[in-house]
Amino acid sequence: MKYYIFCISVLIATFSFSQPSEEEAVEQTIETFFEGFHKQDGAMMLSTVHSEIKMQSISSNSDNKTALTTSSFTDFLRSIASIPKEKTFKEEILDYIIQIDGNMASVWTPYNFYLNGNFSHCGVNSFQLFKDNGKWKIIYIVDTRRKECREN
Repeated sequence: MKYYIFCISVLIATFSFSQPSEEEAVEQTIETFFEGFHKQDGAMMLSTVHSEIKMQSISSNSDNKTALTTSSFTDFLRSIASIPKEKTFKEEILDYIIQIDGNMASVWTPYNFYLNGNFSHCGVNSFQLFKDNGKWKIIYIVDTRRKECREN
């Protein structure tokens, strides 16, 4: 009987540890998005987003006024794919701040962006996700872009 209870306990523990937490699953979705971004792999990026994804950016325009820009995900994918292979770019994610309520998640990711190894800008990405048939999908991305950044 003790052996039976031990075996059941081991199976339960193994199953518990092999399943990622919801926070880990959400973070993995964002990490896969950025892996595709850095590889210029549109299919990989598409695997992480919902078909009705919305994208916006908040920055300062040439008059130093705040500007909100909306773009389509298709245009975003085209712009990433059109970056020449000899140019390097990296969005360094500094942290993942994840909040989940049921089938909705919000992720705040401060970042630094580098172009050809040189600092370009910094900001924060805000991702909204929902759990669609058991998989987390990005439904909204808004980011800020600044030249002056706080110490990280």
